[in-house]
Amino acid sequence: MKAMLELLGERRAAARLGGGQRRIDAQHGRGKLTARERLELLLDHGSFEEFDMFVQHGCTDFGMADVKVPGDGVVTGWGTINGRTVFVFSKDFTVFGGSLSEAHARKITKIQDMALKARAPIIGLFDAGGARIQEGVAALGGYGEVFKRNVIASGVIPQISLIMGPCAGGDVYSPAMTDFIFMVRDTSYMFVTGPDVVKTVTNEIVTAEELGGAKVHTSKSSIADGAYDNDVEALLQMRRLVDFLPASNTEGAPAWESFDDIDRHDASLDTLVPENPNKPYDMKELILKVVDEGDFFEIQEAFARNIITGFGRIEGQSVGFVANQPMVLAGVLDADASRKAARFVRFCDAFNIPIVTFEDVPGFLPGTAQEYGGLIKHGAKLLFAYSEATVPLVTVITRKAFGGAYDVMASKHVGGDINYAWPTAQIAVMGAKGAVEIIFRGMDADGIAAKTKEYEDRFLSPFVAAERGYVDEVIMPHSTRRRIARALAMLREKTVEAPWKKHDNIPL
Repeated sequence: MKAMLELLGERRAAARLGGGQRRIDAQHGRGKLTARERLELLLDHGSFEEFDMFVQHGCTDFGMADVKVPGDGVVTGWGTINGRTVFVFSKDFTVFGGSLSEAHARKITKIQDMALKARAPIIGLFDAGGARIQEGVAALGGYGEVFKRNVIASGVIPQISLIMGPCAGGDVYSPAMTDFIFMVRDTSYMFVTGPDVVKTVTNEIVTAEELGGAKVHTSKSSIADGAYDNDVEALLQMRRLVDFLPASNTEGAPAWESFDDIDRHDASLDTLVPENPNKPYDMKELILKVVDEGDFFEIQEAFARNIITGFGRIEGQSVGFVANQPMVLAGVLDADASRKAARFVRFCDAFNIPIVTFEDVPGFLPGTAQEYGGLIKHGAKLLFAYSEATVPLVTVITRKAFGGAYDVMASKHVGGDINYAWPTAQIAVMGAKGAVEIIFRGMDADGIAAKTKEYEDRFLSPFVAAERGYVDEVIMPHSTRRRIARALAMLREKTVEAPWKKHDNIPL
């Protein structure tokens, strides 16, 4: 027995060494942690239970029969984050560059199946060079098996991808079907085809960073939801994100003990909105002053910055926040902002996370670039997402709510449960001057000025909407936190009946 135990210890030690100390040193030299070091940081200390440590590939072509490493380039298992179960896989770049083989794929699909059965989140750490070329179609089949499970798990359990090195070819499509993608600056990149192929096919000369680095995918393509400076920061932020998410679509949003008084008033909110309606202010200030302990986890901060999306807590319960940002493009809705917010709303609805919307929107962005870029269809995505949502929807209009954008931003008409307005709210088809110039076309300047004042008095206030019941109450800004908390508490058992359908057909 002693000899068998010693043999087990030796085999475990060999497996944990991955591709060997030389490759581990090379990984560290690139500023990256190894697959197992990453899991140690991500999971609670001592909680990781590894599966399939000794799995090896079965390929015999191109000399592969003589090159086998236990684990085959991916570390899989489960552990806990702040005591809550999560399933994980971590690509090991020190073993065959983390490339995916048939056996490698089976390890991942086993974890995906277990996560789905256990109704627990799954987190994938990517650092790999794509499919293992020596295996050919067997590797491609492995990708397909992973992709299929991504789709089956979508909307059932949270799926998070953390790109911590190269992620190319088939490897990019699994993260693309997960709920959130995060990257590490300067050491990670994602693309379907690399710089060499791009140069051959299109004659473009581009670096890996320019083609698919963190800056590209967080600010231009919107593929990634955020980026961090190094492995350690990225992994610690993933722990923070998981705390906001339910384990599955049947569990409901998690609640943590809060020490922030729910009746806390913030007098500074009474002066947040400037007297000049064209002067911007920072909507993030409102979010930070409303959420528990000022703790807000923003999603896609660098993309479509005219709208804010992210998670916070009210009375300890996770809440999704969507807010127009007057500091950027006056908070106008464009194609990018609509897509960004629509995806976030659909995630929250899929996982029963209530949504709070802070509205200050002058309308949709005009221009040929937007119309040619499909603004109508992209704007419809956000309208569709809010309209189909069955979670509690609380909306606060802080200033402008103009045109069709008023309807889109979780108005009463598309399903908003509780709609509040600040006294500074302006709810109308459009701004006063533009409206008067259309209605009274040809009138002289003095007449336009007089009619503009009349229009402002009649329509640019929350009371016309309140008179019709489109706004439930005009509230004091300093009481916003308490009002939202009470509304969410009242809506906690909200249920909605809808006609049966196989699935909807959102305008993609």
